[in-house]
Amino acid sequence: MLIPLILSGGSGTRLWPVSRRNLPKQFLSLSGEGTLFQQTVARTQKLPDVRAPIVVASEDHRFLAADQLLESGVTGASIVLEPMARNTAPAIALGALKAMEQDADALLLVLPADHLIGDTHSFTDAVKQALPAAKEGWLVTFGIHPDRPETGFGYIRRAESIGDNAYRVGKFVEKPDLPTAESYLKDGGYDWNSGMFLFKASRYLEELGTHAPAMLAAVREAYATGHKDLDFVRVDGDAFAKVPDNSIDYAVMEKTSHAAVIPVDCAWSDIGSWSALWLSGEHDAQGNQREGDTMAIDTRNSLLRSHDRHMIATVGVDDLVIVSTPDATLVAHRNAAQDVKKVVDQLKASGRTEHSFHRVVHRPWGSYDSLEAGGRFQVKRIVVKPGASLSLQKHHHRAEHWIVVSGTAEVTCDDKVFLLGENQSTYIPLGSVHRLRNPGKVPLELIEVQSGSYLGEDDIVRFDDVYGRA
Repeated sequence: MLIPLILSGGSGTRLWPVSRRNLPKQFLSLSGEGTLFQQTVARTQKLPDVRAPIVVASEDHRFLAADQLLESGVTGASIVLEPMARNTAPAIALGALKAMEQDADALLLVLPADHLIGDTHSFTDAVKQALPAAKEGWLVTFGIHPDRPETGFGYIRRAESIGDNAYRVGKFVEKPDLPTAESYLKDGGYDWNSGMFLFKASRYLEELGTHAPAMLAAVREAYATGHKDLDFVRVDGDAFAKVPDNSIDYAVMEKTSHAAVIPVDCAWSDIGSWSALWLSGEHDAQGNQREGDTMAIDTRNSLLRSHDRHMIATVGVDDLVIVSTPDATLVAHRNAAQDVKKVVDQLKASGRTEHSFHRVVHRPWGSYDSLEAGGRFQVKRIVVKPGASLSLQKHHHRAEHWIVVSGTAEVTCDDKVFLLGENQSTYIPLGSVHRLRNPGKVPLELIEVQSGSYLGEDDIVRFDDVYGRA
């Protein structure tokens, strides 16, 4: 059987301030319909005889992945959780072990969740072309036909043909300088390394055992000592911490004698930076890519994106990236877009939170938006999904006022349980054991006013939580 393995553990730091640790780029709608994750899932469903995907994701993103699969109408998927990031080679090994529980001869189509492919037909054709080689034991990667001398990607040099548009890999090449990239483009025998693969799960584990036996042994132990948690496969954290950190390219593909490449031209982009997104998107007559409330006067070849209610207006500028969110604005030269990661590094070093959280924070039960905060107060807009419930909890340092804006709230406060409707409110005293639940069929929206000496999110003592949080 053909099983898609979707790798969804990236953080997308070069797309800050829109992509952040708790809501990275794969779960965002950046181009086209749906999020990049959902587009990746949708592409796999166009393949013949394909099974439900296996998703390898961070524990922090488990409910994002589950919700977006549900929104996509995909059932029967498996979500394997990584306790910590260990790069692509161990992540694929986890997926291969899961796939072999379904079929010892399973074929794995390995796809990063954060890539953009404009030509799905060419992509599916390339997968079909790769099937015979994968069934014969080759580890097939997909090489993207280069259309420019790109210095931000690794390259693959093709060797002799092994049939049906498949070639043995001659050499993997690191990211080149510009003159070298220009020579690769002129040569015509080099493709960009896409990070997409097709192979038998058993063959990958066999090659991993040959070239990185300690990694395979550690991954096997972590997987075997894991457990099922709700709809997730939770890998043992202590065992997984011992797994070496390495990519599939370094651990396997550059060492195996059975690496093959299928060239493909499918309007691919890894969306690795704002400049990459500008390259892949549509432009106006002045070469600008714009989204949201923007105004561009005498502006050329720029990317303007407003992700809040504030308008972005530019006059007399060229080659800029300007991205606005409710709590941060990025202004960068388009040629320096790869360096946005340095902003994230400085935010981390200074102890700020804008690299991790948006003002709107998503939770398994819904979301909250921090509207205003002061020394001893904070105001939030809370949205609870139909049928969802927050944990039974208490706070040591704050009291809360809840005002229902729309929907119906079921409130537990110590020994009382009662309903609140639109325009009704209640008070949760400091130290009271309480819970908020939405018993209705429409979202519950309320305003929460917190007051107290400490208002941090870690001032929560949970007594009961349906999502398994501590």
